[in-house]
Amino acid sequence: MAAEQWSLIGLDHVQLAAPKGCEAAARHFFGELLGLEEVAKPVILAGRGGVWFALGAHGLHIGVEEPFRPAQKAHPALLVRDVAALAARLEAAGVQIIWDDQLPGYRRFYTFDPWGNRLECLTPQGG
Repeated sequence: MAAEQWSLIGLDHVQLAAPKGCEAAARHFFGELLGLEEVAKPVILAGRGGVWFALGAHGLHIGVEEPFRPAQKAHPALLVRDVAALAARLEAAGVQIIWDDQLPGYRRFYTFDPWGNRLECLTPQGG
């Protein structure tokens, strides 16, 4: 099949796993602390638990997985307008921040959601 017929055209969403009953913590962390807008899940999927958020033109879905095990290496990388300001906001809320300077051209840190999934937050330097 020619690539033109099936070419990848973008990224729709990223899903992170969370334990059953995660919804309140997801709304606090991703909605209140990170400022993401919650979007309604399709009715047919709503009974599975979890929460969906808008992330620009993309989505960040928190889905229930049992048994749950956090992703400690695999992670989404979230582009942030002011990564230092976000780090200060998270630290003020008691969230651990781990700064990392190993990616040339970016200022970034790692943090973990309420269930231990790794998240990367970064800002291009000079931008």
